Amino acid sequence: MSVEVNGIAHIQLTVNDPARCLPFWEKLCHFLQMATLIKNDEVVYSIGSRTGILVRAAPRAQRAVAFDQDRAGLHHFCFRARSRADVDAIHRFLVDELDARIIHPPEDGSQFAPGYYSVLFEDPDGIRVEVNHVPGKGHFDTGGRLGPGGGGPADRYGKSGLGDG
Repeated sequence: MSVEVNGIAHIQLTVNDPARCLPFWEKLCHFLQMATLIKNDEVVYSIGSRTGILVRAAPRAQRAVAFDQDRAGLHHFCFRARSRADVDAIHRFLVDELDARIIHPPEDGSQFAPGYYSVLFEDPDGIRVEVNHVPGKGHFDTGGRLGPGGGGPADRYGKSGLGDG
């Protein structure tokens, strides 16, 4: 027996610089049509758009350690947008309103999935977040690796996308 989950309910992040990170995340979540459920000097928790993002301050004694995408743990997470235009709108908001560090502006990433389009950015502590749009059913659609006639699971993954051999 297996169970199909209904997405991710919430993600909890711990930050070193709550004075910068909590407002950053609250503004971003509001732009993504989420509402603030909990807010104080140490925590902001926003819900809506079928998810939740809780951001809390690290204990003061542990704030000296910087986030590192290459250590065990979260590398990045990705919001799913409904359209390429939404990815573009989020990018404009990140640049104009949040002064986010953009790792890459909206770009084609079809090497990862048919029609893949995304923006990648960091919060003030360096936590990486992506927003992407993949049309249709992505890898489960015709032409996708797991769709009718697709190549099946890849055995290689990297900057050049998915591959075999």
